Order: sequence, then C-alpha cells, then structure tokens
Amino acid sequence: MNNIAIVDYGMGNFHSVARALRAAAPDADISICNTPQGIDRADRVVFPGQGAMPDCMRTLDRSGLRDAVLRAARAKPLLGVCVGEQMLFSESEEGNVRCLDIFPGRVKRFAGPQFGSDTDAAGGELLKIPHMGWNRVSQTRSHPLWAGIPDGTHFYFVHSYYAQPDHPAITVGESHYGMRFTCAVAAANIFAVQFHPEKSAGHGLRLYRNFVDWNP
Repeated sequence: MNNIAIVDYGMGNFHSVARALRAAAPDADISICNTPQGIDRADRVVFPGQGAMPDCMRTLDRSGLRDAVLRAARAKPLLGVCVGEQMLFSESEEGNVRCLDIFPGRVKRFAGPQFGSDTDAAGGELLKIPHMGWNRVSQTRSHPLWAGIPDGTHFYFVHSYYAQPDHPAITVGESHYGMRFTCAVAAANIFAVQFHPEKSAGHGLRLYRNFVDWNP
C-alpha cells in the first residue's frame, strides 16, 4: 500500500488536499504529517502551500520540516501544489525571499494592481491580480502525470505570482494570463503545479491518482 505524506508546516489547505487524494486513491494510506519522521517514512510526499511566500518560508523553517522536504525531493516522488510549487525555486519577488533552490529560477508577480482597477493611468487594460478561476493548461511535454488528461484541460488557479524557471526544459505545462507562463514543472522524481488539482474536479483527481501510481 502507498504511504503518502501531506506536509503540514502550517501554511496550506492540507485537509482539502487529503480529501481529494482519498477520493482519487482510496487504496492509499494518506496522512497529514507535521514531523520529519512522518515525511521520512512516507513512500511519496505532497507539498502544498498557500499565502505569502515570506510567511510560507518562515513557517516551514520554524516547523522543522525543511530538511525533511529536501530529503524527500532527492529520494521519492514529490508533488508540489500552488505555493508549494513556487517554494521549490531559488527565490521569489514576493518579499525578495530565498526559497528551497531545488529548481533554479525566480518566482515573479503578474503585472497589474493588487485587487485594483481594470485600467492603468493611460487607460490601458491591466490584469486583475490575483488571477482566479479556471484556465486552460497546455501540456508542453508528455509526462506520466498527464495520463488520461486531455491537452488543453481547464484547471483552477488562485495566484498573484508564477514561477519562471532558468531551464525551460523542466516546464511540462503552460497557461495564459496576459502572457504565457509556466504552470507545471517536472524533473526526475518531482512534479509540481501552480493550479489546485483538489479544486479542479475530475481531471484534478486524475492527476492525483496518476501521482499515486507514478514510479519515476
């Protein structure tokens, strides 16, 4: 039986992720873990996150789980979700904070006012920030976690920042919000997405099931 740990460092919608995983993989042993030992014992790890990046990194460090997440990223299947995906990169513009530096690259903010108007001073249209809602995801590279999910499927997003990898080859999914941006990355035993599979209906559950079945 798969033993799956959802990393609980205090900044994530862990219970929603757990419910979705249990629906997608009722045969798996799924636990919300807040100890390094629980993460180390797991066969695979889900690393979610939400909120401001400085708070997420500070809370991760205070939780004592940072090293356990890094060990998991080196040794077992790991799925990053939303800010959990962003935290895998080198640094973020949000607070100019250093992240986990597993993937070289920078997390950048969309151009637009925070909860602001629809136009700039010159009358030009601006993006509404945060970006919220269903967006089409283009699969830029095949991957086992895309199995059974059609290219162009809509997934649910809630974010103001996006990851910009230094190495485009790790991008496996892109979406469009004023510009094309990376929304899914993969390398070796890691797959990570900006969108929320747990809020993305049947195809989100399929992605979770694919993760449970994945043997990188």
